[in-house]
Order: sequence, then C-alpha cells, then structure tokens
Amino acid sequence: MMGPARVRPWSNVHAWQRQFFPRQNNKLIRMKTLLVLALSALLGGCSMVVLDPAGHIASQEARLLVISTLLMLLIIVPVIALTLLFAWRYRASNTDAPYEPDWDHSIQLELVIWAVPLLIIIALGALTWIGTHTLDPYRPLTRIDSARPLSIEAEPLNIEVVAMDWKWLFIYPDHGVAVVNEVAIPVDIPVHFKITASSVMNSFYVPAMAGQIYAMPSMATQLHAVINRPGEFEGFSANYSGAGFNNMRFRLLGVSAGEFDNWLQKARASKDELTRQAYVELEKPSERVPVRRYGAVTSDLFDLVVNRCVDSRKLCSRHMTMGGHTERVRPPQRDSIALFLLADAAVCRADGSLSGALASPFDRD
Repeated sequence: MMGPARVRPWSNVHAWQRQFFPRQNNKLIRMKTLLVLALSALLGGCSMVVLDPAGHIASQEARLLVISTLLMLLIIVPVIALTLLFAWRYRASNTDAPYEPDWDHSIQLELVIWAVPLLIIIALGALTWIGTHTLDPYRPLTRIDSARPLSIEAEPLNIEVVAMDWKWLFIYPDHGVAVVNEVAIPVDIPVHFKITASSVMNSFYVPAMAGQIYAMPSMATQLHAVINRPGEFEGFSANYSGAGFNNMRFRLLGVSAGEFDNWLQKARASKDELTRQAYVELEKPSERVPVRRYGAVTSDLFDLVVNRCVDSRKLCSRHMTMGGHTERVRPPQRDSIALFLLADAAVCRADGSLSGALASPFDRD
C-alpha cells in the first residue's frame, strides 16, 4: 500500500495565488509581495515620539491620551463584537435563533445602553477638566518629573520665540544671544517660552517636550515645559502658514549644564548682531534656512516684534490705542494715569508688567 501523499508547504500558497490572481505570473506576484514587505519595513521605522516623550509635560499628555483611548475602547470594542455576534446569530440561515416580533422594550438593556456610555463620558469629562488645568501651558511648573518636585529657588530659563516665514528665531534675553532654527535647553531645568509670530499664525510644537501652542502676530503666548533626558529632538510648526510650511522645522537640543554653557559661548562668539535692521532683513520670507547665530541682540526686540514696530518708521500697536496720535508731547502728570490706564490695559505686552501698562503711548521705542 502506498503511504499518504506528501504535501509541499508552498502548495497551498500557490493554490491561493492561482485562485485570486489567475492571470498573473509568479514574477509579478513576487514583486507585489516584496513591495508589501518594503512598505511594512518603512512603517516599522515610524517614530512614536508622542507616546515616548522626553519631557514631564509631554509624558502627562501621553498618559492622558492612552487613558482616554482605553476608556473609549470600552464602548467601541463591545459594539463591534456585538455587531458581529448579532450578524452571525440572527442570519437568515440560522433557524435556531429565537424569533420575537412583538419584543419592544427591556429595562436591563436600556440601563446598559445608557448607563455605561454615560459613566464613560463622565470619566472622560473629569479627566479632561483636570488635565486641562494641570497642563495649562501658562501655568509654571511645580515638578521636574513625576518623582522630583521643583524647588522654590529654581529660576526658569527664559526663551523668546518668533515664528517667521518660514523659520524660527530663538532669543535668550537673559544671555543676550539669538539663534535661528536651533534651541538648546539644559536637562531638568524649567523653561519659560514666550511665543509670537512676525506675520501669519503658526503653531510651536515639540512633541517630545510638550503640546503645541499657537504663535500669533501682535500677541505673546506662553509655554512652561522641561526636558528630562538629553538628545536631539525635532520641533516644527503644526499650523499651515504658506509655501515654506513643510520645511519650517528646528532642532531642540537637550544638553547638560556644561554643554549648555559651551553652546552659549559658541553663540556669543558670532560676530553677527541682531539689530532692528538685521531683524527686518531676517524677517523676509525664506526657506531651508541653516542655523544662524547672533552674538548680541537689541534690547526689548521681542516686545518690538509683538507690537509690530521693529522698523523705527512704524508706529507700535500699543501706541495706536489713542487713535494713532504720533506727537511726542507728554500730557500733564495728573492726567497720565486717567487717560492711558484704560487704553493700555487692554494691550498685550510681551513682559506683562504693570509699568508697561501705564506707559504713555506717546513714548516711542
């Protein structure tokens, strides 16, 4: 007697190929298989930086995203499973399934349908409300990470950010330097960003560090964040702003304290000075701008950018609150507060100081 026929391991695959691709030769099938494998390899190289952040704020946002997704899956997964179950159980060919044409109501089913989603919505609402206040970008940090609170004496690193067409300018006001398309931050040091835009609205976003916040002309937004591990991270604009938007990217360097001092020395060594005229030239639209360093920066440049008057021939926006007067005559002292408190109180100043709010609009920078 002959033994059972030996089946080749690829015979079933070849049969499947002949069934679904009857007119295609084996060479074409192999090419398609290689293409699918290549695409899978490319997808495998995608960076999951949002779920693997390097900063305390981004870590909390990633946790919030995961928890919210799991809560929503508590509804999505059962609904999909029950849809498939009902489609199979009550198919036309299944005569064993109960047939109840007069059924119209079930208290137990109504409780499940309404109570479970309601509880999940309440949980999502509470989670979102707490997270919105805890992760407010304007709120100063209270912790370096989940295990280390921030000491009261710790002073944040101040960085002023200007979104241009199509590049990023970073000014270190306490150190007197500025850099284009590169920013360095010491690890475990809180950072206070003040952000504005030169023309159109952009969005400042470093996924490894914190969530995005908009950069808008004539306004100064804020972001408090921290980087907890060294490395090089990508930042970009998350809001479409024109032809060069795709290349509007910058490098964020998480460095040690010593490396940060060396980085500052490298910036100070530059002979370029970011004067008002130099800023006007830099502001012109350009793409793929290499890293550029400025060893000195005009004082209050960020405030001039916010008020749209870096060009000395232009009137600052905060001065326009009195109807565009340009004369330099100072009003009597007894009238200064009464006349200008209401006007300047509503103007966004970069530093947000009280003295700025009481400044006379006839004082030009």
